[in-house]
Amino acid sequence: MKLLIYGINYAPELTGIGKYTGEMAKHFAKQGHQVEVITAPPYYPQWKVKKGYANTWKKETIDDVTVLRCPLYVPRKINGVKRILHEVSFLLSSLWYWIPRYFLSYDAIICVSPPFHLGFMALPHKWFWGTTVINHIQDLQVDAARDLKIIESKWLLSVLERSEKWLLKRFTRVSTISKGMEAKLQEKFSDPLETIMFPNWVDSKMIYPVSKEDSMREEWGILPADKLVLYSGNLGKKQGLEVVLHIANNLRDRKGLHFIIVGEGVSKETLMELKESLDLTNVRFLPLQPLDRLSEMLASADVHLVLQKKAAADLVMPSKLTNILAVGGHALVTADAGTTLHDVVSENDLGTLVPAENQALLQDKIDAILTGDLDGNIAGATAFAADHLDKQAILSTFLTNISDVNNGQQQPDTPTIHQVTTAKVLSPSTEMDA
Repeated sequence: MKLLIYGINYAPELTGIGKYTGEMAKHFAKQGHQVEVITAPPYYPQWKVKKGYANTWKKETIDDVTVLRCPLYVPRKINGVKRILHEVSFLLSSLWYWIPRYFLSYDAIICVSPPFHLGFMALPHKWFWGTTVINHIQDLQVDAARDLKIIESKWLLSVLERSEKWLLKRFTRVSTISKGMEAKLQEKFSDPLETIMFPNWVDSKMIYPVSKEDSMREEWGILPADKLVLYSGNLGKKQGLEVVLHIANNLRDRKGLHFIIVGEGVSKETLMELKESLDLTNVRFLPLQPLDRLSEMLASADVHLVLQKKAAADLVMPSKLTNILAVGGHALVTADAGTTLHDVVSENDLGTLVPAENQALLQDKIDAILTGDLDGNIAGATAFAADHLDKQAILSTFLTNISDVNNGQQQPDTPTIHQVTTAKVLSPSTEMDA
């Protein structure tokens, strides 16, 4: 097939949506498909164009994929208005590549959301050529902007919500990464929306169990008897990471206990200022690690924090959980009963659960994990990752779905993180940076 992927994030970004989109395009090209990508220069999660890239139009080839880069506005400090300007600047600059492509045929176009409004560029191709246009939703961006109060203008939110609904009804199909997000999408319409389940995955050749001895503990100066609580990923508003520093402050006299926060994001500066104000010596901030060392990094931890605020429930899914499961780590997950994340973790013994935004209980559970009292909570983690998060199976099935939509056939069931061995479907970027 001849495929066009349209998204603001792409390889060589190491985390979030760009990582998954890059792996998807590479897989499609390896299967012999002709793949083009319209995207921006890599800038996430540092919110700074990566060294070696210019913020301009550029054509390059990566892993047999034709990558067309477009300039965009990259703000240093993020708020609702600046994010809108950031995304609109990409939409407008991408016209440079879109205009000639309206005269070319494709078998399918995949728009990766967020930003949700990329469909405005892709839908004319559907109208002119009858092209299959799939909107793949990694985060429910408009819902998150409203519920997390990133945008508080009722008028602006109303415009965004109406625009999103208008677009969603006009795509050939809408795909998303979890049953909870799918349910949120269906709530927006009186008639069912045609959806495809397309979850995130783990590359078992890159992410796998590593012993503590072969991890990064020694490199980080952590003794064999010491304990490490790790958060790795996006440092955004939706995670509520201030709680980690307050817990570290409460446990500052605990000898041999370390808290390490790895990553970048809009909240990093605020978090580092809080660390300084509390004078915490048991907390360290480290940059993102290379992908080929991710297994070593994750294997270093005794506790892996998977945090998000109540308002983010079922709007975004913490993609970091898939990697934690693949290395057999103990994930401490904040999720309320009834959410997709809570159901998947609890029904499959993938980690320890705590209600969102409950600092006291979160601290208690950290203590319990460190003493080994909750080891049984991760009994199913490694096997579940092997059975349900296989990269090859998930991407191959999505390709089949695209082909079947083109041919007017019903899509096959997709192997997902939401299925267990009894075939019961459970009710997991990527993450929106905010």
